[in-house]
Amino acid sequence: MNSGGRKPLGQSLVEQGHLSSSGLARALEEQRRTGATLREVLLRLEMVTESAILDYYEEQLGLPRMDLASYALEPEIVRLVPDRVARQCQVVALFKIGNTLTVAMADPLDVVARDEVRSVTGLDVDVVVASGTQIREAIEAHTPVSGGLDSIVREQAALKQAAAAVVARPEEDGPIIRFVNALIEQAVREGASDLHIEPEESAFRMRLRVDGQLREIATQARTIYPSVVSRIKVMSSLDISERRLPQEGRIRTSVMGKEFDLRVSTFPTIHGENVVLRLLDLSSPLRSLADLGIEPEALRVVERLVERPNGIVLVTGPTGSGKTTTLYACINTINTVNRNIATLEDPVEYHVASVRQTQVDPDIGLTFARGLRALLRQDPDVILVGEIRDNDTAEIAVRSALTGHLVFSTLHTNDAVGAVPRLLDMGIAPYLLASALNGVVAQRLVRRLCEKCRRPAKPPADVLASVGLPSGKGAFYEAAGCRACGDTGYRGRVGVYEVFEVTGEIRSLVASHAPMEELMRAAHRAGMRRLVEDAARKASRGLTTLEEALRVTSRDPAAVEAEATDPSR
Repeated sequence: MNSGGRKPLGQSLVEQGHLSSSGLARALEEQRRTGATLREVLLRLEMVTESAILDYYEEQLGLPRMDLASYALEPEIVRLVPDRVARQCQVVALFKIGNTLTVAMADPLDVVARDEVRSVTGLDVDVVVASGTQIREAIEAHTPVSGGLDSIVREQAALKQAAAAVVARPEEDGPIIRFVNALIEQAVREGASDLHIEPEESAFRMRLRVDGQLREIATQARTIYPSVVSRIKVMSSLDISERRLPQEGRIRTSVMGKEFDLRVSTFPTIHGENVVLRLLDLSSPLRSLADLGIEPEALRVVERLVERPNGIVLVTGPTGSGKTTTLYACINTINTVNRNIATLEDPVEYHVASVRQTQVDPDIGLTFARGLRALLRQDPDVILVGEIRDNDTAEIAVRSALTGHLVFSTLHTNDAVGAVPRLLDMGIAPYLLASALNGVVAQRLVRRLCEKCRRPAKPPADVLASVGLPSGKGAFYEAAGCRACGDTGYRGRVGVYEVFEVTGEIRSLVASHAPMEELMRAAHRAGMRRLVEDAARKASRGLTTLEEALRVTSRDPAAVEAEATDPSR
């Protein structure tokens, strides 16, 4: 590497306007104090972006910059650098020509790392630069949990054979601890919402729910399964001797620099205890209503609903559809110093300053209904009830709304208008519901297309017509699949919404216990856009596929077409 005429990293960043002189001085002082490299200090203190540092390597060192997300790595080449060295040196092998191995490095100035790679491979080393995040993802993608499981099993077996005494030694748990930690880390790295550990007759498998879909990451013989379950139980303070009854617990842990709350559930099956861990990122910032992806006209309706001084606003949808995120976006909008906001939740998923949050606990008698009664004596202006599950909670919520409180809650219904018959079925009098209900937001989450590999598509004209989209309008795409999205064609999710505002006409219909069909027609006349229509419009902008939009809204093209041509609408 030719360093002649090369400007120092700090000086170059200052000249480029990425870093102030005082910031550089502070970073250099921290470097002297810790012994870390300047690059590490700048990134840890978030003083510059990694992109700016990569630009420096490219311009000053003349090293090519590689986007690993779009590069097809060859497993046999990647394995030329042992996993231990790849992780320690943050390097991944790209290709080999003759006796020269080209590798991507996050820090090409780390000559010790280059020498280590040269030593373990016996090859000359050429370097390109890539982001540390992409390098870590590439390493993990080619050394997943399943790849390291066999060695963990062998290590555990060796430890047991070596233990001549009846009493187990503490170090026997070492491999299991590392394995469970690796499982959780992989779940976090892949953006999973849930981690499943599932026993079968002669094996157990591990699956992750990513973007709403389950995918298998490993299957292994049952050798270490009891130890894995016991380890998770210990972490979540559950009874390791109880295997016949379901149990629930929680783990608070730090993974990859972020704080996570893991909700643990065990359930007995014929082959052993099934374990599911739900991952909640505590460091995830609260989102605003504008960030949710609600269409502008529907967003204006939601903003009107949350600014009203009293009444009930409901969010409906299946489990995992983002209802809590929407509720907190509503709360975040009106969280001001002159409002007393209190919540009852199960569990508390977000922590919000100046909001009084309470975790319900049925085991000690603190149910939603009992907690809500008590909250009314705390002089609240706004109350968030995690879920309306029974008649008692529904009745108290309605009466709270009628006595001057703004109440937010959730229901499990298929659409927004369906909240009305659900509450009536719970025993709420029609005239009370008509007076209390302000509106309902129904939602789903559709998988977002991976922008790196999506391909243009042309949906059939009859399918477009069935969801109210004119033929030839919009930019539609289909899923392809690449390494960046795990070959699924999707990466992340986006919300689709149906906003039902209770107008004067609708209040009269609710009070008279009108049929669901009349409520639906009145809602459409008032401008409500159906879930399938909102999803289809997002597909027309290339955010998702039309097939995904119809799948998540539980509609097949034939059913949508039949409804679209129904004259009763």
